[in-house]
Amino acid sequence: MFKKKTEESWNQARREMVEYQIQARGISDPRVLAVIKKVPRHLFLVEELWETAYDDRPLPIGEEQTISQPYMVALMTEALELKGNETVLEVGTGSGYQAAILAELAARVFSLERVDELVERASRIFNQLGYSNICIRIGDGTRGLEEEAPFDAILVTAGAPSVPPAYLEQLAVGGRLVIPVGSRKLQSLKKIVKSPEGNLEQDLGGCRFVPLLGEFAWKEL
Repeated sequence: MFKKKTEESWNQARREMVEYQIQARGISDPRVLAVIKKVPRHLFLVEELWETAYDDRPLPIGEEQTISQPYMVALMTEALELKGNETVLEVGTGSGYQAAILAELAARVFSLERVDELVERASRIFNQLGYSNICIRIGDGTRGLEEEAPFDAILVTAGAPSVPPAYLEQLAVGGRLVIPVGSRKLQSLKKIVKSPEGNLEQDLGGCRFVPLLGEFAWKEL
């Protein structure tokens, strides 16, 4: 039976998560670490899963989607190199946890999601926690969000067979794109920095995300 925790016990769980799962594995950006210690990951899950909210693993959120492993959230966020004044595009709102992390680190976050139920749930949590700088849009995430471009950073929380062209088109010069690329079941996490002289690509390691569905990625089975 789930036992209610105090606010301090939740804070302690987050501190331990950051120390043992995130800092210990090389994440060092102090702003990223501070925000992950702050944002209540458990509130983005159903209450039955709260007890496991700070474990080192992804967890189900319904609609065949997951909330990403805390380390992966930290790795992807650090790779965006956010300073505080950026406009960020997130593709795949999911639980809303990653968008909340981004909202703490950037000026504005636009988040695209294709599942209505996830949009409604994430919107309620954003309102509950007071995030006024997150705007969720419903649509095909592989198209990006041309009307709000250019973006200083783009983060994609689902695996694509290749980089959809809209992302690089909508990324500002000097902007950072972080996206899992590979098969439906296993990907490599790519960081791409847009440059007039030619885009710079870095492989951040293997990862496993749900497939990115849409016109310029995977199709529904």
